[in-house]
Parts: sequence; structure tokens; C-alpha cells
Amino acid sequence: QRTSFHRSHTLGFRNGYAFSQLPREGVGGETIFPNLLSQDQLDDLCTKGPTLTYGPAKKCPPPPFMPSYVAFDKQVLKFDAYFQEEVPTSAEEHYRIRQVGIYYYLEDDSMCVIEPVVKNSGLIQGKLMRRHRVPKNDQGDYYHWKDLNLATNITMYGRTYRLVDCDSFTKVFMESQGIVLNPPEKMVLDPYTEQRRTPVQKPIIPAGPDPLWQFLTYDTKVLRFYAIWDDTNHPFGDQHRCIIHYFLADDTVEVREVYSKNDGRDPFPVLMKRQRLPKTLTEKKMGFPSCVLEITNEEVFEWYSPEDFGIGKTLTLLGRTFLIYDCDKFTQNFYREKYGITDFQPLEISEKPLQKVPQVIPPHNGFGIPEDSLQNCLHLIPKHPQKDVIKMLENNLKVLRYQAALESSVPEDRNRRFILSYFLSDDTISIYEPPVRNSGIPGGKYLKRTRVAKPGSTPDDPIYFQPSDFTIGSTIEVFGHRFVITDADEYVLNYLERNAESFPATTLQSLRDHFRPRKAVKDTVNSDIPKQDLDDLIEEVQKELKLHHSYLNTRKFHEAFHQFDKDGSGIVDKGKFLDLCDRLEVPTSTILLKKV
Repeated sequence: QRTSFHRSHTLGFRNGYAFSQLPREGVGGETIFPNLLSQDQLDDLCTKGPTLTYGPAKKCPPPPFMPSYVAFDKQVLKFDAYFQEEVPTSAEEHYRIRQVGIYYYLEDDSMCVIEPVVKNSGLIQGKLMRRHRVPKNDQGDYYHWKDLNLATNITMYGRTYRLVDCDSFTKVFMESQGIVLNPPEKMVLDPYTEQRRTPVQKPIIPAGPDPLWQFLTYDTKVLRFYAIWDDTNHPFGDQHRCIIHYFLADDTVEVREVYSKNDGRDPFPVLMKRQRLPKTLTEKKMGFPSCVLEITNEEVFEWYSPEDFGIGKTLTLLGRTFLIYDCDKFTQNFYREKYGITDFQPLEISEKPLQKVPQVIPPHNGFGIPEDSLQNCLHLIPKHPQKDVIKMLENNLKVLRYQAALESSVPEDRNRRFILSYFLSDDTISIYEPPVRNSGIPGGKYLKRTRVAKPGSTPDDPIYFQPSDFTIGSTIEVFGHRFVITDADEYVLNYLERNAESFPATTLQSLRDHFRPRKAVKDTVNSDIPKQDLDDLIEEVQKELKLHHSYLNTRKFHEAFHQFDKDGSGIVDKGKFLDLCDRLEVPTSTILLKKV
């Protein structure tokens, strides 16, 4: 039925270029319906068309994978660079050029900066930046090898580096990656370092003997002189014995001081170091103090030579005057062969006797004991004052106890009683006040154990209280307080009687007179009444007192009996005793009181 089989035009040329277009209508002018297949289905038909005809195609093997740390192992890009550093604290240089090497490791894109070590530079050189990935900006980017090129600046951690050159491997690698390197630049040098490398102008040596010939001839040959430096004109001066060495190799002089054992001086080995010493200076204008300036060769008219040294000569070396009194054998042979000197008789040096300065002990300031304070004047490091160990061992735990009353104008202090203890081991005194109830005075320790000086003795030579000073009725002044000795232990009398040759007779007699009434009462009681009867009588009286009265104020009895016994004899007659018992209303029978 179809008569037209023509196809629409799809190929053509436009501006000399061939192009194709989709047909607008089908064969013979038929209407072309829209494509009902998707693009993916069409792509599959295009690819599977040969598969239906020729079968599935063989896949090519994938290319081998190689990680970057294997591909670029031990491959490092090296750039020569420098950076400028300011020097604000130096007057000789205002800035400093520091040459560095920047290394880029291709295996992990890390970088490090290393500065070659320059000898005597005074700088901490070496690795300036450790190896790591260097940040490029604040957005989190890192430097890549594509960012590096010659004649460019890169900034790392606030320091700008100028890349001037690279090695051959870096050039080949960058060119292989299609990067065109800029032409290299010349490395900038540090001006201060170049200034130091310039040779120093050698001083002009004056005309004279050849120094090399003199060194080769007289090397290790030294003249030794024995001299004395008299410094007694100055405060704390002395006569110093010294040894003067004259080195023939270079005409230098050295002075060493001779020290003796326990001379009290610091053992410095050299008094004057080895140097050439000027003998005569040229006249110069004093435009500036010469003590500040060093002496140059132009200012010296004549130096010291071997002719200036000899026995009996006086030399002034750097302001010190030395008298040469002897020399060694080598020096004698040298002067005998070269100068024809044959007299080498040593001089006799008489040392001036030292005047011993008397030591003045300052007065005691009142703090501590004088013996302890005196150690600060006798020793640089104070020591403890020495104690009599034998006396301490012999008199250990031996204490003489006395009862004392305070001599005072205050009525409340008149009835106060104290126990004064004298320790024989170290001659110290302590005072204790027994506490009394309802007296208003707490009592306790009144004076801690210490040595007490007698009134009137000087602080420089104190005289301390001894056992011979403690007699019954005597007054003892302790740091401004006056105490009257009223009683003592029987041990005090026994001790003084055993050592009667060490104490005055007046002290011993006062104690005997004090203890005689007590001894008489004791003897009377022991002779008239048996002890058993006396104990039974006391027990019976105590039972009567407890039976009739539950509480007795015994202190009131003691005060009443002591008031009648004014002389302290310990004896009260029978009438007074009964009268006191009747007055105090003792709750017991009269028969027992008469027995007592």
C-alpha cells in the first residue's frame, strides 16, 4: 500500500562543519511517535547490542594500586632559603640574615626547616621547625609541593622565607609534574658574619730580635727569682714572699705568692699573670684618665729585660715594689755566662714581729647567759660553752632545798612561802611557790632553773650564788626580788657536814643552830616515850577526832601553833598547848589532850 519510501534529511554542513540532527518524520512521511524507553534503557541497548551478537567482552585487568608512601618513599624536595631577623639589642647589627634549608617530604606532604650550624655564631641553630604538615591559612589548608617555587616568599608561623634555589632532584620532579620553576636567585649573606670573616690587621712588631729565633732558642727556659713584697705601710699589711718567673722565650714576667701553712690568706696561685711588663712609658697628654685605658705598644718606651733583675735590686711591677734577695742555680749560670756576674750572695731578710692586737670583749647585752654570748666573740661559728662533766656526774640528782619568804612592802606578799632549790651539778637555782587555796595567787613555778648572779657583780665577770651564801636568815636577791631564807631540809645540814672543808664555818653553824631545837625535841620524844605507845596514842586521838567531827580545818591548827612558836624552835609548853586546844574547840577528851 506504501508508495513513498523517502527519509527525512538528517546530515548537513554549517559554516564548514558537519553536523547531524534527529529526523522530523518517519520513512515515507509517517508520523514519528515519541520514544517510550528511558535513557538508561537506551544506553543498555547501545552497550548490549554487540553482546547479543558477539557475546560478553573480556574485561581488562585493573591497574596495580600503589600508595603514596611507597611511590614517594625517601623522596624529598630541598629548597635553599633565608629569612631576615631583627636585632634590637645590638649596636653593631640591626638585622640578621639566617640561611636555612626547607625540606618537603613527598610521602606524607610534611615539611621541616633546618639551619646549618655556624661556628661561634652564639645562636641556637639546627632544626628550627620539626617535621609536620604546615598550615597554609586559617581555612584549614596545608602547604603542597605545588605551592613551592623559586623566587617566591612563603610564610610559616609568622616568619617569611625567601626561596632562592633548589637541588637537581627537585628541578627534575617539578618539571615532570608540569611546573615551570622561576630562575634561581643569589643567596643573601649576613653582613655581620662577613664583617667578622675579614682578616684582622696584625699589629706592627717593632724592630728587634727575631721572635721566632728567640722562641726556638729560649723555649722552656725560665729565670726564677725569690723576692719579698713589703706591704706593712698599709692597714693590715704584711711581708709577702713571692717568686718571680722571667720567661726568656717571649720576655714575659709572672709573679707567684708563696703561702705558708695556716697563714690565713686565700691560696690564689698567681699574684700577677704572665705578661710583658712596661718599665718606662712615653710622655702623653692626660686628656682622659689613664687607669681606664689599656697600655699599647706605642705608649711603652722600654720593657723589662733580664738586665733589670738581680739580687739586691728593687723592682716596681704594676705598682708593687719587690726586693729580690735570691735566685736559683739556672738563673745564676745564665747571668754568669751572658753578663759575667759572679756575686750571687743572698740577702738576709729580717721579718718584722707581728703586733698582737688585744681582743676587746664587748659588754654583755643581757640576753642569755654571759658564757653563751661570749662564744660569739671567740669563734666565727659559736660553740656551746664547756661544762664540768666530772662535777655533773658526781653531783647528779643532788639538790639543796630551802624555804624562803618574800621580803616585800606589799601586805599580801608577806605570808607567801617559796621553795628554793639549788642544784649542785651545775650551780643553778629554781624557785617554786606551793599553791595556797583562796589566796588569790596561783602559785607554781616562780623561777625556772638558771644561774643567778650576786647583786653588784658586773656582766663581764659575774659572780654566782654558791651553797655557802645560803644561811638561815640571810637575804638572797634574785633578779630584783629579795628572799629571806627561813628553813632548810635536813639533807642540807648533812651534806654540809660531810663536806665541811668546802664551806665556811658560819654557814654550817647557822644550820646547826637552826636544827638544834628540832633535834632536842626528837631526842626527848625518843627517850621518854616508847615509839609503840606514841603511835597508839596518835591512832586513838585520830579515832576520837573522826568520831566527833567529820571535817577538821587542820590548816587553822597549823597557823595557830606557828603563831605561838615565833622563834621556830618547834617547842610549845603544856599550858599554851591546852589553851590552844580549848580555843580551837578540839572535839576530844581532856584526858587524851593531857597525854598528848
